[in-house]
Amino acid sequence: MSTLTDDVFAALASPVRRELLRLLLDGPRTVNDLASHFDMRRPSVSEHLKVLRDAELVSEHRVGRERRYQLEARPLVDLQDWLHPYERFWRERVKALRDVLEDM
Repeated sequence: MSTLTDDVFAALASPVRRELLRLLLDGPRTVNDLASHFDMRRPSVSEHLKVLRDAELVSEHRVGRERRYQLEARPLVDLQDWLHPYERFWRERVKALRDVLEDM
């Protein structure tokens, strides 16, 4: 597994960072807008955004004095590729369970 994938897993381990990504699904947002959704100070939200940026899950763009954050989906696609064999494994398990239950 690559270092980037490790960084993505580490970044996604936090519920706050997962919520930040969910908020960014609607498009770019400022740090102040993102911080307004949490019961924490803006510097704490900025620290979470830094982790997401380091994992390449978000990009940061300056517009005047504001910093806007945008979702970057590529690392999630890489993660999906890594998870695919496990998804197939669980689908086969659920199918086997369904077959047993139907036979009962």
